[in-house]
Amino acid sequence: MTPEGLEKQIEDLFANPADPRDLDATRTVDEVIDLLDRGELRVAEKRDDVWVVNQWVKKAILLLFRHSEMETTELGPFEYHDKIPLKHDYADLKVRVVPPATARYGSYLAPGVVLMPSYVNIGAYVGSGTMVDTWATVGSCAQIGSDVHLSGGVGIGGVLEPLQANPVIVEDGAFIGSRCIVVEGTIVGEQAVLGANVTITGSTRIIDVTGTDAVEYRGSVPPRSIVIPGTRTKDFPAGSYGVPVALIIGERKSSTDLKVSLNEALRDHNVAV
Repeated sequence: MTPEGLEKQIEDLFANPADPRDLDATRTVDEVIDLLDRGELRVAEKRDDVWVVNQWVKKAILLLFRHSEMETTELGPFEYHDKIPLKHDYADLKVRVVPPATARYGSYLAPGVVLMPSYVNIGAYVGSGTMVDTWATVGSCAQIGSDVHLSGGVGIGGVLEPLQANPVIVEDGAFIGSRCIVVEGTIVGEQAVLGANVTITGSTRIIDVTGTDAVEYRGSVPPRSIVIPGTRTKDFPAGSYGVPVALIIGERKSSTDLKVSLNEALRDHNVAV
């Protein structure tokens, strides 16, 4: 069925829920999730340099939970009890998975992805050559580009509800330092570098302090920006206190050798990762 046909059926099923035992409805939902799992359909995609969210695909994921039953799965000494199975056939997918990394069915891992002990949730997309390092999490529907490095303990937020909420997007070549948190639909631009412990939410002030006048962003990190955690003084009834912000302190050089460019950025700006 064409994506347009699937979209119409999913919208109808979401507006008029079918009996979970309805085989036609279940097959429609399963077809969408299978396309997600193979990377032939995405929750969000870039069109004419603008990210567009396919909200109907998120609805299909929610319908999957409604139409699925709890099952017990045993993998060696591990036991799981859930509605969604795990991905499999990693050798055929050309994906390296280090135990006990986990990726849920309905997420897409491109050839060349490396999963250290980590977690990738349903609806997520992880591009080729990306490393998901130890204890990093890629939340539901998050879109991670190619040649990205998610360092140890990074938390990429997920989103299914509310439906109008946008997923987190990390574009190609970005480097996300240890223990960073990126949530609430934030877009991290191509080749951007987030130093260790940067936290960015939808309301976080991202301040470019490289010029004579500060420039503020919210919800997006410009491409090739080098970002570190910072604070900004804010007045409250009880006094003045520092509130967290993200500071853009430089720009990663545009270079064909991304590894050299990254190393220079980290060294020149003394960025902890």
